[in-house]
Amino acid sequence: MSASQELEKLATNYAMEAVRLDKQGAKGMAITMYQKAIENLLKLVQLYPEYSLNKVYIQRAMAYQERIRVLQNAGITPATPETETQAETEEAASTEGSRTTSTGKASYDELIVKEKPNVKWEEVVGLESAKKAIKEAIVYPVQRPDLFPLGWPRGILLFGPPGCGKTLLAAAVATEIDALFLSVDAASVMSKWLGEAEKNVAKLFQSARKAAFNGKPAIVFIDELDSLMGRHSSEVGGEVRVRNQFLKEMDGILDKGKKLHVYVIGATNKPWDLDWPFIRRFQKRILVPLPDHHARLQMFKLYTSNLSLAPDVDLHELARLSEGFSGSDIRDTCQSAHLKVIGEFFESGQAKNKLAKPRPLTMQDFRRILEERKPSVSLNMLASYNRWFEAFKAL
Repeated sequence: MSASQELEKLATNYAMEAVRLDKQGAKGMAITMYQKAIENLLKLVQLYPEYSLNKVYIQRAMAYQERIRVLQNAGITPATPETETQAETEEAASTEGSRTTSTGKASYDELIVKEKPNVKWEEVVGLESAKKAIKEAIVYPVQRPDLFPLGWPRGILLFGPPGCGKTLLAAAVATEIDALFLSVDAASVMSKWLGEAEKNVAKLFQSARKAAFNGKPAIVFIDELDSLMGRHSSEVGGEVRVRNQFLKEMDGILDKGKKLHVYVIGATNKPWDLDWPFIRRFQKRILVPLPDHHARLQMFKLYTSNLSLAPDVDLHELARLSEGFSGSDIRDTCQSAHLKVIGEFFESGQAKNKLAKPRPLTMQDFRRILEERKPSVSLNMLASYNRWFEAFKAL
């Protein structure tokens, strides 16, 4: 298989997985998969500018990006037919059918993402206090357990606005300690596991403990934790059993007498919805805030490092103009500006010339995108996070 075919296959696989997760309501993991599909499509276009299908790839990437924006800003809604078509969902549906139970419930293997993250600490821009707290809780005990006679935290709660790096932090620490990474979306657990809940939850933690017994650290990452551990005015019996099983399993790994390197990292955008019995089981409760000016500048440097920029592009000014933007907002801004230039290149017909290159991105390209976008986090939301942090912080 050629390199171009490999990239196209990767993009298609990521897109199919994104649509499957999207249909299940697994918003966080769907966004990650859509983003990976976009990255591979753009890489394909850049490496092979003479491809006749490049215009189609650009259209696909823009459709996936629009879906990411919908998921980030408007909550969970079903994947659109356009997105499904872009992702080759006919093939995805047949694959999905082979992995679901006869009752239509998703299987354990379908809901657990075991893909090994490959995120370095340097890719997590800013968030120094959060990184320091996580290193103290996980990295150092793994490296020198003999220095921790009182044990170490096993439950870490990451909370804050969406798109600020909670999942990235969990992936980075998993890479740092070469851990088994078991990622599950809590919303999917609650909607798909009812009926076999206890068995699947037990299997999740059993996999983590087995890895730890064999000398490999394990991280259970639970996205959208509030869906699983939030306060509910009315619950059916299955939901209660899921929550109780998680409490039981967490109590098992929090036993200070055990030296197993099994960690539960929970991420939530709504910490105030969490029930107290769950809050107290996370010994570390870490705010992942919006990036400050310096962090935004570093993000613009990171996300434009592989792009061709015109001399008038002022990254310091872009950092100033993006006040209040999350990390994902900044990434989307850079990606949107790039996609518009690539789309313009193909529309002009220049792509037929194998030696032709798209024009560099200008400051005006970025300004136009910034004028069209608003921060995804409001001032009221920020105030709520700060109030909760002051009440429950545990660094």
